[in-house]
Amino acid sequence: MSSDPGPGQFQFTPMAGAACLRLSGDWTLAHHGALAQQLQTLQPPLAADCQIDCSELGALDTAGASLLLQLLGSERLQQLSQDTSALTPERRALLGAVARAMQATEAQATPAPAGSAIGDLLEQAGRAMQGFWHHGVGLSGFIGLTLETGLRLLPRPRRWRLTAFAAQLESTGLHALPIVALLTFLVGAVVAFLGATVLQTFGASLYTVHLVAFAFLRELGVLLAAILVAGRTASAFAAQIGSMRADEEIDALRVMGLDPVELLVLPRVLALLVALPILGLVAMASGVAGGMLVCALQLDISPAMFFSVIEQQIGLRHFVVGLSKAPVFAFLIAVIGCLEGFKVAGSAQSVGEHTTSAVVQSIFVVIVVDAVAALFFMEMGW
Repeated sequence: MSSDPGPGQFQFTPMAGAACLRLSGDWTLAHHGALAQQLQTLQPPLAADCQIDCSELGALDTAGASLLLQLLGSERLQQLSQDTSALTPERRALLGAVARAMQATEAQATPAPAGSAIGDLLEQAGRAMQGFWHHGVGLSGFIGLTLETGLRLLPRPRRWRLTAFAAQLESTGLHALPIVALLTFLVGAVVAFLGATVLQTFGASLYTVHLVAFAFLRELGVLLAAILVAGRTASAFAAQIGSMRADEEIDALRVMGLDPVELLVLPRVLALLVALPILGLVAMASGVAGGMLVCALQLDISPAMFFSVIEQQIGLRHFVVGLSKAPVFAFLIAVIGCLEGFKVAGSAQSVGEHTTSAVVQSIFVVIVVDAVAALFFMEMGW
């Protein structure tokens, strides 16, 4: 290496039948412009059998290393950085760092292989099924944990959270009565009006009473009440427990030796198990009342005749079938709301996401279970 190497240069010279790239001079920022112009005349890539001679290489900095990267490529630069015979440890470390950084950048910038539309669709379907499976397993495990905790506390009355149960019963049941009664009354009036409009054409207006009674005693009464509770109560459960988790209050309960399922989940589940059948009963009565009002105003069917038809021709089993679904809906809504609250990651955004998820899942599960129950009762002849 000369005492004054001057600006950096590179040239190809023959050596033992193979080309040799000879590097000389200073490869620094001061000579970056001139070296970059020279590199533009080179047609990459460098031949694989081309040897590199660094014996006359002068000063080297990061700008020069980037030019060598452009000249040699990341793989050859990585090989050169491992050559202990031609370069000092400092230069090898510099070249190695530049080569690794460029390889990482190239890996990140490499576009994903383009897939077909059918392949992408199948991939999305597979991911959705996998997520559904994991969620179903988690929900089943949480249901089992809730039942186990409830059965364990059943013979221990001193550990029952009666105050929390009463507070949740007031919140989920009493405060929901007005909206449930008003909504089902209006829906009952709409069902009776539609039934009367169609049945009058066939001279069978009296069967509007049957339509309203069957619809609300078997299906719509409890279903509408459950959907309202899913939107109102499941979101409240998820937001309450999620906020506690975000504030690390649940971790504090565990540190104090308290069971969060016993303290937070069971009172909410039991309160909803009591509240939803009552709300379902109110929804049935309000829906029938709305239908009765329309029948009295549109069809001249008096309330006495209305109730007489229901008493004589609508069996009690329809009321029992409808009300029997309320505890199942209540348990699933409460468990889903609490589980989504426990899933909160610790931020306000996570609280909102899981609150929305609790509402969507609760309504979806209620409708699916109601459809399965309707098919089952129809096949059983109930």
